[in-house]
Amino acid sequence: MARHNPHDMATLPQLIEEDIKVLNEALHDFLVQTDATTVLVIDKGGFLITHQGESKDFDLTTIGALASGAFMANQTIAGLVNEPSFNSIHQQGENFSIFCCNVDEEVLLVVIFRCHVGVVKYFVATTTKKIADQLEAARKRAPGQGVDLSMLNMADPQEIFRKKI
Repeated sequence: MARHNPHDMATLPQLIEEDIKVLNEALHDFLVQTDATTVLVIDKGGFLITHQGESKDFDLTTIGALASGAFMANQTIAGLVNEPSFNSIHQQGENFSIFCCNVDEEVLLVVIFRCHVGVVKYFVATTTKKIADQLEAARKRAPGQGVDLSMLNMADPQEIFRKKI
């Protein structure tokens, strides 16, 4: 198994307000299509980038951190069973379920829902593609200008994405 230097870790592209607007539109469309409760975009360090849906009943900062940890733990398990990766994890609860899936090298999508997981899985591919495409556009707009949210030591880094170019 290849070891990665933590200093070579991929960073989130520098996002501006327009990027967040596109991400939020994709998340909103996803919520309408699936009737999910809440959907989050987080970096793989667990930092919340943006979200749509109900948030008052959930600690989204902690959910993001724990969902990232669970996803990354499952990547380790994938390696142990000779799988290159697991693309998603699903945790089913009595009242709410969570689905977490890979968007790209830096970002995960986390869905909190009550609907059937099949509905979430059906619509998630289109949503993750829209998000990945916007992140790639941000990378191309400002190559080498990425942000490592873990280095900022912010509980809620969403404010750094509010700037306009």
